[in-house]
Order: sequence, then C-alpha cells, then structure tokens
Amino acid sequence: MAILRLVLRRLVSSVPLLFLVSAFTFVLVSLVPGDPARTIAGQHATEEQYQNVRAQLGLDESLPVQYWNWLEGLLRGDLGASLFSGEPVATQLNNRLPVSLSLIIAATIVSGIVGVALGVLSARRGGVLVKSVDVLSLLGLAVPAFWLALVLIAVFGVQLRWLPVTGYVPLADNPTEWARSLVLPVVSMSVSAVAIIAKQTRDSVLDTMTKDFIRVMEANGFRQRSILYRHVLRNAALPVVTVLGVVMVSLLASTVFVETVFAMPGLGGVTQQATVQHDIPLIQGAVLYITIVVVVVNLLVDLAYGRLDPRVRAA
Repeated sequence: MAILRLVLRRLVSSVPLLFLVSAFTFVLVSLVPGDPARTIAGQHATEEQYQNVRAQLGLDESLPVQYWNWLEGLLRGDLGASLFSGEPVATQLNNRLPVSLSLIIAATIVSGIVGVALGVLSARRGGVLVKSVDVLSLLGLAVPAFWLALVLIAVFGVQLRWLPVTGYVPLADNPTEWARSLVLPVVSMSVSAVAIIAKQTRDSVLDTMTKDFIRVMEANGFRQRSILYRHVLRNAALPVVTVLGVVMVSLLASTVFVETVFAMPGLGGVTQQATVQHDIPLIQGAVLYITIVVVVVNLLVDLAYGRLDPRVRAA
C-alpha cells in the first residue's frame, strides 16, 4: 500500500508539471521567428491566400485561444495534426517513440552495468584503477557524443564494416539486426554516462566502507565479499540510483544528436525538424512525450529509493 500511495502521489503531482511545461512551450514556440502559414502558402502567395492558410491552420486566433483549443484536444486524446504533412501527431510520435526508448533504455543499462562494475572494482583494488576511473571521467565528460559517434562510424562502420552505421530495425522484425543497429549509437551515448556512474559508485562505496557497522563486521570475521555485496552496495546504492536517474534524463538530449548522426527515426529527429519548420502541434506533442518520459524516470527512481530505503516508503 505504501508503494501504491507513493505512485499515486507522484502521478498526481506530475499533472501540474505537464500543464506548465506545455503552456511554457507554447509561449516559447510563438516567440520563435518563422511563420508556417507563409511557408505553406509560399513566398509568392497573395495576401488573401496567406490569410486563408492561417485560418485553416487556426493561426489567426489569439495565442490563449490556440492553446485552449490544443488543451481541449489533448483532454479528448487528440494531439492534432502536423501543419505540414497533415498526419496525426500521435501517430507520428508513436511510430518514433520505440526508437528513442530503445536507445535510452539500452544506454542506461549498459552505462549502469559498466559504470557500477568499474566503480566497485576501483574501490576494492585502489591504486591505478582509481586514477583510471578519474581519467575516464574527465575524458567521458570532455568527449562530445556526436564526435564520438562519427569516430565509431569511421572505424567500425566504414573501415571494418562490422556494424551498420545508419537506420533502425524494429525489434519485432529482426531481433539480431535490431541489436546490431543499436550498438554504435548506444556506445556513443554511454561513454560519458559510464564515467559519471563509475566515479559516483567508487566514491559511495569508499564512503560506506568507512562506516562503523562495516568495521564491526570486518572485526567479527565476516567475509569481504559478503560485506561488499550484501551491505556495502546496498547502502551505497542511493546516490548511484540518483545519478542513474539524472543520466537517463540527460540521454534524452543525446538522442537528438545521435539520431541525426545515425539517421534513426526517433523523437529527437522529429522534434528538431518540427522546431525548424515551426510545426506547433508536432512540437507540443513531442515535448509532452518527452515530459512524460521524464516523469516516468523520476517515478522509477522514487520506487528504487523505496525499495532500498524503507524510510522513503514511510515518508
């Protein structure tokens, strides 16, 4: 029941967030230079033709009325249609959502496993491994994901021809090709995340190992492996989970560049295209989807907190 109350409380508190983000996005989009009606009508269209296009698109209404119309459609489950293609926004985004989710989830899993393993190993062994993790952290934060993606394409795609460099294969069509199409994008997204997680894990493990209860267990002859995996990691997990949540959200930004470099039809690419075209319904829908992903990630972090620390469930 405590977990259910936590989930319900987080979901209810996320409703105002979704409203504020959508309203703020609507205002910001209206301030961006560009006129989709002029683009659709063409530069040589008459004033009457231009005004007719604005009326058809609903752009002749005031900004509050436009937002209210969009909000009414949202409450009915209708995100509207793209101003340029006429395709329903929900259909476009639903077709692209699996691509972005595949990238984000795979990159989070890879960076989490590798980062935690490196952090624990460096905390146990010390010496050269500690310095290696510090160097890896600096390099991971300094190397841009899109630059690393280009290097990976040149080496593993063009020279060695081991992996595909563009496109996306749905999981249902061919699981093997789906995994191969994700390797290079996921690696390019994971390097900086691995560095951050490894450093946080190492620091958390080292800090936990100095606690009094760990020293008492060592003095009583408990096996080091049992102390590490049963007690140290559990107590050091909270800050690592926090970092994992932050990393997962930050990967949303990385998908914009990575999807562009690898020509993958995900949310990042369609959001970028909609922003350039000033396609307001598509921008609103994409931002709504991204906000929902962020809310879900934060909810998962809260649930992990509750699992690791009973005091969170009781709060």
